Amino acid sequence: MAMLQWFLLLCIFFISASAAKVQTKVTDNPADELVAAVNSNRTANKLSSLYSNPGLACLALQYIKAYGGDCKVVGGPDGKKPAESEFAQEFAPNCGVQASSLAQITGRFLACQSKYAEPSEAFNDILIRNTKSLDILYSKNHTEVGAAVSGSGGGGPYFWCVLFSNGKPKSSFSTGGVEPKVSRPGCFSGSNDQCSGANSLSQTMYLWTITVGASVVLLYALGV
Repeated sequence: MAMLQWFLLLCIFFISASAAKVQTKVTDNPADELVAAVNSNRTANKLSSLYSNPGLACLALQYIKAYGGDCKVVGGPDGKKPAESEFAQEFAPNCGVQASSLAQITGRFLACQSKYAEPSEAFNDILIRNTKSLDILYSKNHTEVGAAVSGSGGGGPYFWCVLFSNGKPKSSFSTGGVEPKVSRPGCFSGSNDQCSGANSLSQTMYLWTITVGASVVLLYALGV
């Protein structure tokens, strides 16, 4: 019986370690997927893909944070948006972006809802809503793009933001050769950082369920 118990403990440890390893692999960045959706749609329509600028993307996350988690003022008749001056006065310093490198914002998508959506759903069903959205997506004025995704305090409501610019790739929205400052919650494209996205908790719970379920099966099989 002692040998069986030792064997069981080793199996549970192995399964838990494997689950932790899998979690590291499945945690991704939905903001990067939004940029990929933008570029795949543009190239499908014979337009150039846009440079994914992490400095611009960091500004997109700051743009979200300016709403303070208030979905009611996103779009619609009561819709509001941050003043353009906030890009230089607040957003850029918070990201470590040099104010002198800021370029024109040539378009933006912003959406918010209480329920989290996967990037493909957010892009197709939430951000792209009408012909005006398509005009922004397919504009030839854009040269670069940055996206951000965030919840409020780690939960809903959830915001998605995509900013477009006509800046010069790799020189506009510059952080002087260092990574843009990461702020939580949320994530932005091109940050090479694991996202504290809304799907991380569900992935962790899924893997934990697998671990517990496998452990119960082992207990039953070994008669413990």
